[in-house]
Amino acid sequence: MVKSGTLYGVGVGPGDPELMTVKAWRLISLAPVVAYLTANGRDSTARDIARPFMPEGVTELAIDVPMRSEREPAQQAYDRGAAAIARHLQAGRDVVMLCEGDPFFYGSFMYLFARLAKDHETIVVPGVTSITAAAARLRRPLAARNEVLKVLPATLAPDRLREELLTAQSAAIIKVGRHFAAVRNILSALDLVSKSMVIEKATHADERITRLEDVAGDALPYFSTILVYAGSEPW
Repeated sequence: MVKSGTLYGVGVGPGDPELMTVKAWRLISLAPVVAYLTANGRDSTARDIARPFMPEGVTELAIDVPMRSEREPAQQAYDRGAAAIARHLQAGRDVVMLCEGDPFFYGSFMYLFARLAKDHETIVVPGVTSITAAAARLRRPLAARNEVLKVLPATLAPDRLREELLTAQSAAIIKVGRHFAAVRNILSALDLVSKSMVIEKATHADERITRLEDVAGDALPYFSTILVYAGSEPW
């Protein structure tokens, strides 16, 4: 009988390939099969990060996920992707699934994990998150001593986001993108604009760091984070 392969969910970090862990590099450099997600047919950011370490002749498995408000198309894409990965595992081939940031921190790998881990050996390799990378680039700690850090998706209902920010000592707002105008309005109402910084594409070559009060327009790239230091002095 063929020994089943192992699935590795590997965090490749926020953008800079040098922030990848040694374990992630080792697994990618030895992988017979490398899988990754694409969104609406676009290039994979995780693959771009890992590309310098992918071995020649590796089998690549792109799993395209439609980015829509309806959940069913994405669920079907995860079903198809899990089935394709399972075929490799059943044939005895290990599969390294590339995950931007950390696999279990708002990572889509969790949907494949739910479909595959019960039947196949699965190992999760953590990675540097965009939030910790953003704090490092700002040279500003996220929290200290008894302070509480809140991680808030910009996709929350406005009333819920406002409520959470009211009691936040520091906060990281993620998935900003097209929700930026609504988030900025809430931060303005809470007098937090001067205590907020925007980091677009942290550690990428085209990274951009801006004070929130200096940002023009009503949208940001999806890979943007707003760090809010509500209990701290302004910059």
